[in-house]
Amino acid sequence: MKKILLSVVAIFAFGFANAQEVANNGFSKGNKFVEGSFSFRSGDVEDSWSFTPKMGIMLDDKWAVGGFLALAGQDNGTVENNTFGIGAFARYYFLSLGASKSFNAYGELGLGYSSISTQVNNGNKNTNSAMNANIDLGMNYFFTPHWAATFELANILSYNNVNPESGSNSSDLNVNVNLFNNIFAQPQFGLLYRW
Repeated sequence: MKKILLSVVAIFAFGFANAQEVANNGFSKGNKFVEGSFSFRSGDVEDSWSFTPKMGIMLDDKWAVGGFLALAGQDNGTVENNTFGIGAFARYYFLSLGASKSFNAYGELGLGYSSISTQVNNGNKNTNSAMNANIDLGMNYFFTPHWAATFELANILSYNNVNPESGSNSSDLNVNVNLFNNIFAQPQFGLLYRW
């Protein structure tokens, strides 16, 4: 009798667990999110930090638009660099995995402006401005309904046009398709909060 009762309870519990609705951790129209990454390094040779906050809104369950800031500093004892950047992005989520859509992969196009201030210990200071564009690949993994870990896996294409205070302009175009050999070679990690 105990075996039958235990079997009935086990079947009831299994059926009840399967009948529960699976939480949707994926994005839907109107969701807003903030995400960002922070890094800090202190050493004998160089001290550096960076902070990149982003805010976006979902236009539907695949497309998001938003803006970002890029703040950074670097000091090696001889030269100090400070960076301030601002820009906008469009993001397309092309892959959602899992019953709860916890894993989401995306491609992102970003356009921005940055100002880089360089000061040498001898007192010389100059400021360079730059326009930049990039195409990135990344993913989010929701570990709760509101919080996700973000991973920027590859910067596939980037373009920078630098306009120095003194000197001539320069432009750089970088295409990093070879990162697909090891897409985890240089990921950048961060956190995302969705509401």
